[in-house]
Amino acid sequence: MRTHNLAFIDTETTGLNPEWHELIEIGGVLARQIPRKGKGPELEVVEEFEMKVKPVHVETADPIALEIVGYDEADWTSAVDLKQALIVLAEKTEGCIMVGHNVAFDHSFIEKAYEENGMKNTMHYHKLDTISLAYAKLYDKMEIEKFSLRSLCEYFGIENKRAHTALSDARATFELYKKLLLT
Repeated sequence: MRTHNLAFIDTETTGLNPEWHELIEIGGVLARQIPRKGKGPELEVVEEFEMKVKPVHVETADPIALEIVGYDEADWTSAVDLKQALIVLAEKTEGCIMVGHNVAFDHSFIEKAYEENGMKNTMHYHKLDTISLAYAKLYDKMEIEKFSLRSLCEYFGIENKRAHTALSDARATFELYKKLLLT
């Protein structure tokens, strides 16, 4: 695991259930792990990416989810279809360890999308979750009431100007992970 690149991935979706809601945005920060003595590896950003994905069944979307992610049909006119987005994601993240804030959520949507498109997820099978890391390391910090990305960014002074956009949240997760390594 120490030699694998890390893929800080965030997705935006049309709802909470991967069985009937869709991926509409995928963002990522790819980072190389550079060994160092002390508190984990130094991380070097290799690449960032963001893709808007054309929803096929926007009529089944949860209106609250669309509001949270700021979905506006006009902003998705140049979006790629899901299969194309998955091809790009597979190429960029091959062999990477996926890191996410509530990684199970993003992973479930990605896995469902790969399955429905007859494709294979090329990321490493290990995953890292910044909520789990934060909970384990910050359990005794009573000033932290929630372990949401927003709350933890506030606690650590991490700026997330465009929260609920895939690349911005992936960047915030990357910064959070670095802070947690030093905690």
